[in-house]
Amino acid sequence: MRILAPDQTVLDHIRGRRDVIIDRAVAWAEVNSGSRNAEGLNAVLAALEATARALPATVERIPTQGSTTVADDGRVRGEAHADALKITARPDAPIQVVLTGHYDTVFPADSRFQSVVTRPDGALNGPGIADMKGGISVLLAALEAFETHPDRHGVGWTVLLSPDEEIGSPASAPLLAELGARGHVGLTYEPALSDGTLAGARKGSGNFHLIVTGKAAHAGRAFDEGRNAVAGAAIIAAALHALNGRREGVTVNVAKISGGGALNVVADNAVVRFNVRVPDAQSAAWITDAIAEIVAMPPFDGMTLDLHGGMTRAPKPMDASQTALFDAVKQTGALLNQAIAWKPSGGVCEGNNLHAAGLPNIDTLGVLGGDIHSDQEFAWPDSFVDRAQLSALILCKIASGEIDAAHLKRLRMETL
Repeated sequence: MRILAPDQTVLDHIRGRRDVIIDRAVAWAEVNSGSRNAEGLNAVLAALEATARALPATVERIPTQGSTTVADDGRVRGEAHADALKITARPDAPIQVVLTGHYDTVFPADSRFQSVVTRPDGALNGPGIADMKGGISVLLAALEAFETHPDRHGVGWTVLLSPDEEIGSPASAPLLAELGARGHVGLTYEPALSDGTLAGARKGSGNFHLIVTGKAAHAGRAFDEGRNAVAGAAIIAAALHALNGRREGVTVNVAKISGGGALNVVADNAVVRFNVRVPDAQSAAWITDAIAEIVAMPPFDGMTLDLHGGMTRAPKPMDASQTALFDAVKQTGALLNQAIAWKPSGGVCEGNNLHAAGLPNIDTLGVLGGDIHSDQEFAWPDSFVDRAQLSALILCKIASGEIDAAHLKRLRMETL
């Protein structure tokens, strides 16, 4: 592969828009869009929609499905979610590329972390600047530039920007599955590590909420008549924790126990919340069975257990399609003097969903940064142009056939 004159025009387009690409990400980051901040999510969605309408594409808001949540008192409630934004160009082209990102963040509306500042070392520090409003700006910049390439007509693309990735994509998962099944290659814009390293193989993940229902009683007069849900929850939590170390690569994190009330009342309700991580499908089946076995045996007679949730993202191994795609991206990066490396990650993202649906994908094509999910989150400004150029050149090479997207898809389908 080499950079041809039309490719260079695409790359120059991005270089000339450096300030725009950075400034719009900063503006988006300064609007809080925590996953459950409906007002903030809608404000960011409107801003993204306005930017997207400059592309020669169809832009539409897609309603997402509702989900259920388990409150700390054990009540199961329905939850609505903001719309996803779908941007589509040339849906009938022979090669289809799926680009995804999320516009929600982990920072709630009342977070003290609400603005972007420039650190003394030049890094941008702000909520979502790396994860992933910076990534969305990079994604759109790559497409804006690619649309100037003469070979673009052979490649169709669809962008999906979702409102719920940070809470496990409960509402957008069906949309991701649909796009993953139809596409040939996927590009997702989670931040890379600060040195540019990409995530390779990813573990799978599951989120569980166990409602423990006991029986209330006076702690002094009628203790024996009660069934203590908090005590039962603690016993179950210990059993769940004891699963760690029993199968390589499988972890169980008991994150929270809620419930109970006054000290003189035997608690009649509790909720145990836990997350599991697994390296492969066989491990996912093993941990699911192990959890079911624990939940089938309430600690006390007269106590009931009600399990909600499950495996939300399947593992994403480095299969033949992933290996071939990473090698192609490495070659593309070399043309830009960008050294591309990758390593396994215990984290999960939309790339897991897309791979499970049959789509080979690279899911850390966003900006270089770090300390995400904390008030130290940062992104390096120079990486906005570098990463947009990498994605744009990947698209150019898919259009020219130098990256054989159809072959990558066939490799993935052979492993399903």
